[in-house]
Amino acid sequence: MLKGPNTLIASPRPEEAIRVCDRGNPGMATGGTGDVLAGTLGALLVQTGDLEQAARAGVLLHALAGDDAAKSGERGTVAGDLFPHLRAWANPS
Repeated sequence: MLKGPNTLIASPRPEEAIRVCDRGNPGMATGGTGDVLAGTLGALLVQTGDLEQAARAGVLLHALAGDDAAKSGERGTVAGDLFPHLRAWANPS
């Protein structure tokens, strides 16, 4: 996985194309948001046992949570702002 304006997710299988997540925003470029992503990925990997599925789902959940957190303004967004949105996306009703 390569974080940037878009996140690139490579598959361990050579025949698979690189996936692109075009969600997320510049407000997420603050200390700790990568740690939130790492924790999300680890949790999903343990739950699913599938590295590729955990990577794709985790990146998307993290980006969507970041977009929701930025609705009140990208400036000043901190890692903890993602938690309520991350939980809401991971547990849709």
